[in-house]
Amino acid sequence: MRLTKTEVEHVARLARLELSEAEKEEFTGQLNEILNFVEELNQLDTQGIEPTAHAIPVTNVFRSDRVEPSLDPELALANAPDRIDNFFKVPKVLED
Repeated sequence: MRLTKTEVEHVARLARLELSEAEKEEFTGQLNEILNFVEELNQLDTQGIEPTAHAIPVTNVFRSDRVEPSLDPELALANAPDRIDNFFKVPKVLED
């Protein structure tokens, strides 16, 4: 399978990317190299090889969910440039 410059232009348009003529040529070549490599990979004999999602064993690193005391508000706000009661006061960032 080979991509054409027209298909690269179409994908760029869908992604709202403006590509120069040189970039279109470059990306067409690069994408075709990637597709050629995938074709080579598809020719490998993978009979008897178990599918994997990672190249190395990966284990879950989440910690257990424990209830712990939270930070004291006075300590949390000790270096705050501005505050209102127990909250940080920040400049308005959204328009009305």
